[in-house]
Amino acid sequence: MRFEQDDYESDGRKNSLVMTTIATIIALFVLIFIMVLFLNKDVLEKKQKTKGTDISVSEEQIASSESESSESETSQTGSNSPELEGYVSGSTLTSDELDFWDMYDKENESSKPETEVQQEENKQAEEEKTPEDALVEEHKNQTRILGEDGAEEWVPINPYLTKNTYHLSNLVLKGSVMEYYEDSKKISRMGIDISKEQEEIDFVKLKKAGIEFVMIKVGARGYGGGQLIPDEKFKEHLEKAQSAGLSIGVYFFSQAVTEAEAVEEANMVIESLKDSIITYPVAFDMEEIKGDTSRIDTLSKEAKTKIAQAFLTTIKQAGYKTMIYGNKEWLIKKVNLSTLSEYDIWLSQEADVPDYPYKFNMWQYSFHGELDGVSGKVDLNLSFVDYDAK
Repeated sequence: MRFEQDDYESDGRKNSLVMTTIATIIALFVLIFIMVLFLNKDVLEKKQKTKGTDISVSEEQIASSESESSESETSQTGSNSPELEGYVSGSTLTSDELDFWDMYDKENESSKPETEVQQEENKQAEEEKTPEDALVEEHKNQTRILGEDGAEEWVPINPYLTKNTYHLSNLVLKGSVMEYYEDSKKISRMGIDISKEQEEIDFVKLKKAGIEFVMIKVGARGYGGGQLIPDEKFKEHLEKAQSAGLSIGVYFFSQAVTEAEAVEEANMVIESLKDSIITYPVAFDMEEIKGDTSRIDTLSKEAKTKIAQAFLTTIKQAGYKTMIYGNKEWLIKKVNLSTLSEYDIWLSQEADVPDYPYKFNMWQYSFHGELDGVSGKVDLNLSFVDYDAK
């Protein structure tokens, strides 16, 4: 094999050139890669800085929003609201246990529009209303008073006075005799009130007719001159009623204009009863005179009340049961019932059923009664209390 020096040198130079070229290319590639990495890192850091700024702004906005919201809530609830303090923080109550949540349901209910069915039902109910229904609705919590001249007046019902609780559907009228039942048992007692106007009375026949008690007039004070006048038939009526076995109460027609006169009238009643035993009340009867003037016409409501109280206090101190008589107008407008609340009420109202709103114990329901044993007309009374047993 032939080996020459020129060929070897030529090949060496060629190989050296190739190696140099390859090294240069590799160096360029590495340089480019490093530059790319550097550029990417710079972009990434910028993005992160930008993102961090956005996050920081967002957090500041949230904090600001929360602060404003907190301030708003504080201004609405008020830091000085003791009724809400326990519910704002540190409370273990749930919303279901808070009473005030109910009001939202009620508001929502009331704001709901009526359905067609509800509208139709309301319309029908409105059409079915009678004039009486409309009157009751218009004068709710009021009572009507008819004056002697027929004038109508509606007055407020006093919420502080005891109301009557009678079931008026339990009243039963048998001829002239009225009865009142509770739980299918008669609890009432039937009576009449009498004076010298009833000249002939057969008390035995009255008892057979269903009469159980009588209220007898003791006397009166003259409405003009003011003198005391005993009833001419008092003693006779008292003795005959006792003999027939009827329960007895009495009344006095007063025209006293001072408390001293009222005491004088009461003492007259006490003196008239000193030899008798009565089980029904002594009633105070003061009335205006129809068609004429009387000595009490100028008395104020307060004066009438004090006069009634003076009479009844004197009677009560003597050991008798007490009662004030009057019609609806007198009892509600002419005297102060709050002051006289300790005394029983004898209501005078000629009607099928009474519409007196307050508690009463006896009811004079007719001025024109007709009974076997009495000539002419007589006042009829129903007592809701058995005073014999009281």
